[in-house]
Amino acid sequence: MKRFILQTLLIGSLVLTMNSCSSDGSELNTVDTKAMVDAQYTYSDLELETMDLINEYRVSVGLNALEKINYISCKSEVHDNYMILNNVVNHDDFEARAEDIVTNLGAKRVGENIAYNYRTPAEALKAWLASPGHKKNIEGDFTHFGLAIRENATTGKKYYTNIFAKI
Repeated sequence: MKRFILQTLLIGSLVLTMNSCSSDGSELNTVDTKAMVDAQYTYSDLELETMDLINEYRVSVGLNALEKINYISCKSEVHDNYMILNNVVNHDDFEARAEDIVTNLGAKRVGENIAYNYRTPAEALKAWLASPGHKKNIEGDFTHFGLAIRENATTGKKYYTNIFAKI
């Protein structure tokens, strides 16, 4: 019974998240500034700390700091909720997320990092930097990013999805 209630709540929040993060759409390869401005996202302290750590690292190696975009964080949140609901850690449907960001925000390039079960943002960043593929995204030729961290209510484990874009 408890599992049914949890699944129902997760599905409900996923549906609400998808609706609150949707945009009116735009023509391919044009920047939809309405989507960038209108997307609502409330950042947790952990999310802001993670974004700050990523930017501090980028600046320390001579790269530009990334600007956050709520729309991208909404897409990250949807993926975290998907992973929690399905008890998986993966990049399923990354192509669809990337294409959505290209279409609605005019991105020229999109990358994604995920992490699972790190207690702190510093631990997640350390793991990403130890992985060549994740480090490549963090050091990539990107201008913007979004990030969401969600906790599985049953296990207490955190899911991180960080999406990068060059706009």
